[in-house]
Amino acid sequence: MSDLSSVALLSKLIAFDTTSYKSNLDLILYVKDILEQNGIRVELNLNTEQNKANLFASVGPIDQPGILLSGHSDVVPIEGQQWNSPAFEATEKDGNIYGRGTADMKGFLACAIVAMLKASQYELKRPLHLCMSYDEEIGCIGVRGILDQLAATIVSPLMCVIGEPTMMQLALAHKGKTVFRATCCGEEGHSALAPKYVNAIHVASKLVESLQNVQTHLREHGAQDSGYDIPYTTVHVGKIAGGTALNIVP
Repeated sequence: MSDLSSVALLSKLIAFDTTSYKSNLDLILYVKDILEQNGIRVELNLNTEQNKANLFASVGPIDQPGILLSGHSDVVPIEGQQWNSPAFEATEKDGNIYGRGTADMKGFLACAIVAMLKASQYELKRPLHLCMSYDEEIGCIGVRGILDQLAATIVSPLMCVIGEPTMMQLALAHKGKTVFRATCCGEEGHSALAPKYVNAIHVASKLVESLQNVQTHLREHGAQDSGYDIPYTTVHVGKIAGGTALNIVP
């Protein structure tokens, strides 16, 4: 078995610049090599452009429900940020490790890979699986490409451990989310004659106001779950754009 510690492996993983707009293949192939050297089954699932990949690995009986360790390999950009140490180099200080992705979520991946290596030395009654995805930070895009493959390859797991940073506290549930894009249409005209036209931004503002009313209703009358910081369903407008010039009705 490889004698890599999770800390040493984390240092290796951080050194791969896997910012979401870049390829993650070098990291994936590095992990694939480590796992296969220890006799672990590995499958890759590449994107259409063949420059990014999900990785799936499994130890133990494939016909039994087991435990799935899941994490993403991409990290958010460093542009415009002040770093006191190299972003893509693990720096240990006062018992902490600094570098892009240490917590989100290469630290978990390092621990999960080491767990796979250790598990490969035992005769398991249930399988231990590892799934590493790409482009999570920009919309959980990568993992969509491997879901059908997993469904056809393994028995549905008993549980899935997803290594998002939670200050080492178990987060046992997630509200999930739904995203909508709304297009509000109007009639273009000169602002001197504005009342003659339908203003798309005015329409959009009414939509935003209606969503605020929906939020109020959900807060006061919607389902409640005290296990969440915000115990009710939340609604918000994250981005709005429109219009071409001050003197033109949009």
